[in-house]
Amino acid sequence: MAARMTPRTGSLLVFAAAVGWSTAGLFARAIPADVATVVFWRGLFGAGGLMVLILYLQGWPGLTAFARLGRAGWGYAAVSAASMFCFIGALKNTSIAHVSIIYATVPFAAAGMGFLFLREKPSRAAMLASAVALAGAVLMVGFSGDGHWTGDLLAVGMVLFGAGMIVIARANPDMPTLAAAAMSAILATLLSLPLATLTGISLPMLGLLAAFGIINTTMALALFIIGSRHLPAVRTALLSALETPMTPLWVWLMFAETPSVATLAGGTVVFAAVVWYVAHDARQPAMPL
Repeated sequence: MAARMTPRTGSLLVFAAAVGWSTAGLFARAIPADVATVVFWRGLFGAGGLMVLILYLQGWPGLTAFARLGRAGWGYAAVSAASMFCFIGALKNTSIAHVSIIYATVPFAAAGMGFLFLREKPSRAAMLASAVALAGAVLMVGFSGDGHWTGDLLAVGMVLFGAGMIVIARANPDMPTLAAAAMSAILATLLSLPLATLTGISLPMLGLLAAFGIINTTMALALFIIGSRHLPAVRTALLSALETPMTPLWVWLMFAETPSVATLAGGTVVFAAVVWYVAHDARQPAMPL
C-alpha cells in the first residue's frame, strides 16, 4: 500500500499527525491529575504504543535497535524525557496558547544550538526569522495576562530540550530514533513513578490517560513517519507547523480558554516567522538546521 500512496494521501497523513499532536492541550485540561501522574501514565501507554509501532514498521529485528542506542541514543532519550516533564508541567501551569506559541520557536533554538555545538552557521533567513519570532514571543508573554510565568518558563525549557533532541539527531544520523523515543517514554515513566498516583484512578480518567499516550504520541508519530516518506521536506514541515494554531483552537472550543489579544498578536507573528522560514528554506540548495 505504501508504494501506491500518493502525495495527497501523504499530506493527509501528516496533517492527521499534526491534529494528533495538537490534542495535548485538550488532554491536559481534561485530566484532573498532577504532573507526575500524567507523565507516568502517558509515558507508560506511549512506550507500549511505540513498541508496537517498532514491531509493525521493522518487525522483531527492530527490537535489536535498543542495543545500538549508544551515547547519542541514551542522550536523546534523556533529553526527550526531560522535555516531557517540561511539556506536561507547562500545559498544567500556563495557557495552552502560550505553550503552543513558545514551542513553535524550536526550529530557531535548534539553529542556535547547531551553531554552538555543530558549528553550523545559521543562514540570514534563520537569524531574521528568529528575531521576528522572539519579538512575537516577547509581545505575547510581556503584554498578555492569560499565562503564568511558571508555565511559560517550563515551556522555554521544553523548547531548549526539543532543540537539543534535533541537534543530537542531526549529529548522529544513524541513531535508531524510534528506539530512542521509546526509551525516553520508559525513562519518563520510571522517573515519575515515585510521585505518581498509581491507585484510585477512575476508569474514565485511565481511558483519557491511555488516549493521551496513544493518540498524542504513538498514533501521531506513526502517521507522520508513514506520510512524510511520500512528501517533500518543506510540505512536511509546513503541515506539521499547523499544530501551533490548532492546539489552542481545540481548547478554546471545548473549554472556552480564550487567548488575549496580545497572545493572538504574538502568536500570529511567531507562526508567520515559522512559515516564512520553512518556505524560504525550501528554495535553498541545502537546508540549514
